[in-house]
Amino acid sequence: MSKTVFCKKYKEDLPALEIPPMPGQLGIELQKTVSAKAWEEWKSHQVTLINEKMLDMSDHENRKWLIKQMHLFFDNADYAKADGFKSLD
Repeated sequence: MSKTVFCKKYKEDLPALEIPPMPGQLGIELQKTVSAKAWEEWKSHQVTLINEKMLDMSDHENRKWLIKQMHLFFDNADYAKADGFKSLD
């Protein structure tokens, strides 16, 4: 049986990440508070942001901005979305 975590994005118990998704304290914190489902959604959204905003991941400021967007995404705050994004709803 897989472990579960109370996901701060979805506000419910969901399957947990098996390992921290990134090194260091931030990775450990994410593993304790974010579900595997939320992490997969973030990874997809992150790729969209990197591509659309043409972020250079070797640039410290771009990485810092993306981490800020990640926190906003998981906290259900107003995070950056792709320009011209249209919901299917």
